[in-house]
Amino acid sequence: MPTVRFISADGEDIQEVIANSGDCLLDIAQAAGQPLEGTCEGQMACSTCHVIVSAEDFARLPPASEAEEDMLDLAAAATRTSRLACQIILPPDMDSLSVRMPGEWRDMKGV
Repeated sequence: MPTVRFISADGEDIQEVIANSGDCLLDIAQAAGQPLEGTCEGQMACSTCHVIVSAEDFARLPPASEAEEDMLDLAAAATRTSRLACQIILPPDMDSLSVRMPGEWRDMKGV
């Protein structure tokens, strides 16, 4: 079972959660009380579930779709390893995943 490590925006707080392969990262984060709103309920219509994946883990995830890349272009504080948590399904071969919460977010649903 994979371990997901959530790191606060300031790097001060780290929460580790045991998850299941095939689980959606947004669901894992919300169940753990992380500050990911997911306004669009995982429909990839906002960027309120934007996370910054560690560089090592980013390379091990399936690549983002073009639609996800387009939505990340609208995310506040996006980086090279940014992803939408609603689009990350834990692969069966992943034993751990580390993500940092961005310092800010922008809800694009109402725009």
